[in-house]
Amino acid sequence: MDSAREAVFDEIAGLAASVCDAPIAVINFVDRDRQFFKAEVGLGVDGTPLETSLCAHALLEEEFLLVPDTTRDARFACNPLVTGAPHLRFYAGALLRTPEGVAIGTMCVLDHRPRSLTDLQIRTLRVLAQHVMAQLERGLACHKATLAEARQRAIVDNAVDLAIVTIDRDGMVMEWGAGADHVFGWREAEAIGRHAGFLFTPEDRAVGRLHQDMVEADRNGRALADRWHLARNGRRLWSSVELTPLAGRDGQQLGYVLVLRDRSEQHRVDTALKAAEQGLRWAQQAGRLGLFQVGEDAILHATPEFCRLFGLASATTLPAATITSLILPEDRATAAPLWTVPGSAGNPAQQEVEYRIRRAEDGAVRWIAHRGERMHDAETDSDRIAGVVQDVTERRAAADTLARSEQRYRALFEAIDDGFCIIEFFDGPHGPSSDYVHVEANAGYERHSGIAGIVGRTLRDLAPDQADDWIALYGEVLRTGEPIRFERYFEQAGRHVEVSAARVEPASRRQVLVMFRDIEARRVAEVALRASEALAQENIERVQLALSAGAIIGTWFWHLPTDRFTVDKAFAIAFGLDPALGREGLSLAQVVETVHPDDQAGLAEAINAAIARGGPYAHQYRVRRADGRYYWIEANGRVDHGADGTPLFFPGVLLDVEERRAVEKELDRTTAALRALTETLEQRVAERGAELMKTEEQLRQAQKMEAVGQLTGGLAHDFNNLLAGMSGALEMIGTRLGQGRLGDVDRYLIAAQGAVKRAAALTHRLLAFSRRQTLDPKPTDVNTLISGMVELIQRTVGPAIMLETGQTAGLWTTLVDAGQLENALLNLCINARDAMPDGGRIRIETANTWLDRETARTHDMPEGPYLSLSVTDSGTGMSPEVIERVFEPFFTTKPIGQGTGLGLSMIYGFAKQSGGQVRIQSEAGIGTVVRLYLPRYDGELMPEAENDDARIRNRTGDGETILVVDDEPTVRLLLADVLEDLGYGVVEAADGMSGLRLLQSDMRIDLLISDIGLPGGMNGRQMAEAAQAHRAGLPTLFITGYAENSVIGSGLRAPGIEVMTKPFAIDKLVARVAELIAQGRGAA
Repeated sequence: MDSAREAVFDEIAGLAASVCDAPIAVINFVDRDRQFFKAEVGLGVDGTPLETSLCAHALLEEEFLLVPDTTRDARFACNPLVTGAPHLRFYAGALLRTPEGVAIGTMCVLDHRPRSLTDLQIRTLRVLAQHVMAQLERGLACHKATLAEARQRAIVDNAVDLAIVTIDRDGMVMEWGAGADHVFGWREAEAIGRHAGFLFTPEDRAVGRLHQDMVEADRNGRALADRWHLARNGRRLWSSVELTPLAGRDGQQLGYVLVLRDRSEQHRVDTALKAAEQGLRWAQQAGRLGLFQVGEDAILHATPEFCRLFGLASATTLPAATITSLILPEDRATAAPLWTVPGSAGNPAQQEVEYRIRRAEDGAVRWIAHRGERMHDAETDSDRIAGVVQDVTERRAAADTLARSEQRYRALFEAIDDGFCIIEFFDGPHGPSSDYVHVEANAGYERHSGIAGIVGRTLRDLAPDQADDWIALYGEVLRTGEPIRFERYFEQAGRHVEVSAARVEPASRRQVLVMFRDIEARRVAEVALRASEALAQENIERVQLALSAGAIIGTWFWHLPTDRFTVDKAFAIAFGLDPALGREGLSLAQVVETVHPDDQAGLAEAINAAIARGGPYAHQYRVRRADGRYYWIEANGRVDHGADGTPLFFPGVLLDVEERRAVEKELDRTTAALRALTETLEQRVAERGAELMKTEEQLRQAQKMEAVGQLTGGLAHDFNNLLAGMSGALEMIGTRLGQGRLGDVDRYLIAAQGAVKRAAALTHRLLAFSRRQTLDPKPTDVNTLISGMVELIQRTVGPAIMLETGQTAGLWTTLVDAGQLENALLNLCINARDAMPDGGRIRIETANTWLDRETARTHDMPEGPYLSLSVTDSGTGMSPEVIERVFEPFFTTKPIGQGTGLGLSMIYGFAKQSGGQVRIQSEAGIGTVVRLYLPRYDGELMPEAENDDARIRNRTGDGETILVVDDEPTVRLLLADVLEDLGYGVVEAADGMSGLRLLQSDMRIDLLISDIGLPGGMNGRQMAEAAQAHRAGLPTLFITGYAENSVIGSGLRAPGIEVMTKPFAIDKLVARVAELIAQGRGAA
């Protein structure tokens, strides 16, 4: 046992680790003063001192030792292998017992974390322990056989009565040993060159006995016989003969070696003793354990071992009925007749039965294997049964356990819908590993592949035209050990299949595991999804068209408690008002002055009704613009009430409905004309049909514009809620500061900051949805990103949701904006949580996927390598009708106030901008799978930048001066305070022209920080461009509430020019300022 490592035990240890999902598995033997490992996985050592052995404690158990947590077990808590490296926290071991019942070691698994095992894993570990002992017993038997052979060879070489003769393939004698001289009497010179037939009797020569022996030796490796041979003096010799093939060093057969021992004297002795030993020989043929004989007198003659098996006192003879009484009643019908008089009914001549007994000594139930044979004694002319019995209780239990296990695994193997097979490469005529054979496959594999009877058949036999491609694909898996996953269309089965393959370890087995998964249903769902995406794209285009076409011509916000009515520039222009007044606040009377006199009363009534009831508001009226003409507009908004019913906020938008009113007027006119011409309709339908269709199309276009107002009303409501949270929190901070109560200030600060962040997230979602959010793609390890978010996601979804991850090893890198991907993943998990109000399961998975041309076409993506990120929930699922609209902007199934309807639209926009795609598969009552496809990036991962916000905040200026240009005094105040605290000099300007005058002066300015949208006729971008003529290379930081590309395009993205989107964290601003100042010093 204390010998070199052997592959079979390494495989058993590896199997134990795999079955028990443990990082460490050991086959060990414990001696009086040491413990050594026959095989191990995960430790890297060949033994441990006995005083630190965990397995030594297992030897004190009956069969199995399970320690879920070693730190909580007094026997192990202070063990250095527990308290120190390798920090073993879990132990489970099955005892290794010899056939005599002596415990010599364990088959055990260990882990670095507390845990337990399932009943199936415990039973499997015990079976593996039995398998280890079986391998040891087999090795011991082989060792004994080798020693016996060596001893026999020594005896043969020194025995003068052993004849050794070498003959060629034709039977001619080539060598004649010294023993042959003694046995046969012929000298070597007389025998060499003669045909060996002269050693055989005439009757054997007549039947060609030597040739028969040669044939048998070639077939079986040797030919054995006991027969007569001839000596030189004519005497017959009873000989034991062995003929074995003789091969040269090159493996070519040279002839045969004939070994003959003269057993004439023994043969004579055997003949004399034949009668006495007849019964014993028959018993030895039947078995080697409990021997018995039963004669016609029904008296049992038994050995002491036989009596021990049945729990009886040792006796030479006893009535056979005694054994019958010990057989369990359930088995007596089969076993009892075996113990009756030989030849009686039910007592066959050949007996091989297994039955149960209850031992007389202790009442234990044992299984007995019974083998017997009826023989006739010619001397007494009587029959008797001679045989052997053996206790097979443990073997039966192990066999039953193994059979049940195999039955369960086979049932599972055949029942799973996914296809499963194992292929084994071999060297063929086309070269090394040029073909493979299917060694195992389930019904699902044959169904998916469309090929029946696949087991045992080679690839080149099944698909010779495609063999090279498949062999190259799976051969790479075998060579590198890297798993693959891809999709393929199988013509034989007429379906699309997802194929994954992984190498079966160890690699020397040359086997690859292949899984087929039917994705036909998924592809059908993807077709439906593309239709839904087309609808979503149509809605997106509607929104973009409305924005670009100017259908939304202004917005307002009315704070009802203070009666402060503020509007944007476009609203002021629409009503012919001064834009400056719109920002500072107007009275409703000032706005109503420009409304057509005929419409003022109706407008006032509609406004009062909306304020009284709350909720949506829409009203059309005419307003006088700066050119003096009246235009039709539609006001669309929403009135929000407080908890006590008090009106609080009234936000809204203005829509230009002049064209729609004209279309409706034209439609009314056309309808009236058609009624007037009803009698001549048949004659005029052809010439009027085209005009009517054109008019209806104009109406539908106008209705599209109307939808924009409804969408914006919902958005205004969400912003209204966030503004209410910020306003309330700030008012409470002021109140607490005035009261001197500082303990609650942090709570209100956190609430206000949270509202700001949610408002920013809403704008970012809108920008991503409209394709205007600028991404910052970088090479990203998605597995690492997910691992960093697990704790955040679990806290977000709550304890009622079980979060699982399945991250593919060797996941490809992708070029993506990591922050946006984190937002998308968190959004998907929140959606999944909301779909499981009573709790459930969320699983996040990653995989490498190769999309071929056909699959990529159905996914609306270029073919090639992608990684997939999927979020699966066990929630309520979605109906086909909901799935069709799921990517529409502002579409949501959540109650009012719980969702903007922008989440999935944002994810869709992010995936498309990243060069990928998003797909949804859902079934009502079952759950939902959302899968993001992102293209593989072949470059290297970029090292993470140093993140030391505290170090950056502690930096101080070195006399640098920063110009801050922003039309919002609050923003200028905040920036100035932060920068002056850091030691920078700060100069402020409220508009573009003021900022430009400072930039064109001789004042020292080391950095420009400017908003993009500025009053005074010059925006921030124009001011920065003009400043370059006077201060070339001046570092510039734009801060804006819009996305980058929507405000500066790509023309100014030169070195030293950066953009930050409002709102932003102060630490991020400080870091960006420090970087730009440092760049400016380097350029100088």
